[in-house]
Amino acid sequence: MTLPAPYPPLVSGGEGLDRYPGDASALAARMAAIYAVPADQVLPVRGLTHGLELAYRIAARDGGSVEAPKAEPYDSLAAIYPAKGAPAVVVIRALGSPEAVAEMAARVAPALLVVDEGLIEFSDSVSAATVVADQPNLVVLRSLSLAYGLAGARVGAAIAQAQTLARLASVLEPYALPEPLVRLAQQALDPSRMIETAERIASVRRERERIARELGRQMPVEPGVGPIVMARPEDPAAALAALAAYGVAADLSGDRLRLPVSIKPEVNDRLLASFGLTPAKRRPARVGQAVRDTKETRIVCAVDLDAPGPIKIETGVGFFDHMLEQIAAHGGFSLRLQCEGDLHTDPHHTIEDSAIALGQALKQALGERKGIARYGFVLPMDEANATVSIDLSGRPYPLFEGTFDTPFIGDYRTDLTAHVFRSLAEAMGAAVHIKVTGQDDHHKTEAVYKAFGRALRQAIRVEGDAVPSTKGVL
Repeated sequence: MTLPAPYPPLVSGGEGLDRYPGDASALAARMAAIYAVPADQVLPVRGLTHGLELAYRIAARDGGSVEAPKAEPYDSLAAIYPAKGAPAVVVIRALGSPEAVAEMAARVAPALLVVDEGLIEFSDSVSAATVVADQPNLVVLRSLSLAYGLAGARVGAAIAQAQTLARLASVLEPYALPEPLVRLAQQALDPSRMIETAERIASVRRERERIARELGRQMPVEPGVGPIVMARPEDPAAALAALAAYGVAADLSGDRLRLPVSIKPEVNDRLLASFGLTPAKRRPARVGQAVRDTKETRIVCAVDLDAPGPIKIETGVGFFDHMLEQIAAHGGFSLRLQCEGDLHTDPHHTIEDSAIALGQALKQALGERKGIARYGFVLPMDEANATVSIDLSGRPYPLFEGTFDTPFIGDYRTDLTAHVFRSLAEAMGAAVHIKVTGQDDHHKTEAVYKAFGRALRQAIRVEGDAVPSTKGVL
């Protein structure tokens, strides 16, 4: 029997840490859904290095050796587990076709073929895990480090047939995955995170292509498969010094520079500027993000006030998704919002908390509110008329005049319309005055959301550099 600690730790967020970690079956099931394989083919591990180490342990136990690329972390593992006999494990970095991996697995059998797919999310390659079912000696390693932002948490997965995973598990140390890591990984892989994670990866890929294109005018460049660009400047040492002067950390790999790619264009602009490639001046990005996790909802919301798209919304309440889409489309900004809520109870929490998250993201994106028009004003829709006035003053003050006779439009409760805009006004720090009249409740509701988007479009418009207030601050 494993006894719990006699008391919890004296740390914030330490709930449950007085007990030894349980199994990671829930995490394995979620990983299986993400990687599109059966749950019994996934073994959670502490990142790629841990997965590799398990393979090295098997080789050492069986008196064999490991054939692996000449690079970290393979070299350091080889020092810990020196070669003995014939290869028992072959490790490759494969971002090619699954068919090629299957062919190699057949060629090296009965040795384990371990495929490092730590960067595959940033490539166009298909995962080798698609052929695991036909290859009993194949192990595919995935990672949450870079694609999911958990490099410091060290979480990943080994994907293989159940009997092969049993071999890996036989050399697994007790309590291999600490409870906090499991919790972090489950949060990062929650369905509410998938839209924003996909957009982050796509943004990094776009920025990688931009950097490679610009640098390619000066030097040979190899776009990396991950968030890196490999470049060959004439004087690598001088390039490193220039990068450091611009606050960009890079390193040498042989005669090539490994250049990091950020999701932030302004950071990548500094990288380009260090090579004398000065991009066009741009205003600081007006982006905002809110992560809201409660016992009732799990939400990620992101906005970019200076980009018209993408607009992707999934709350589980179809009509509300459509209404939020109206705000973003008529507001002229990018909105990504995904919510996993307790819809089995009622849509109230999902709708309210999504509005709060959107307001928080908008508030963050507005920042000091320099140069904005500040005020926004109206929208008729057939027989309905919605008047919306906005003051992005930083002071919340919601007013709503209007009634609805229809209790539901789809799964959307019409009585929550006033609640949505109260939550938005309070979360974003704005006076929002709304009045709506008409006969058709669908038209009235949609008119309100569209009018709010149009009023917001006017209010967030950049007209200069000054804070629009005689006080000098909002």
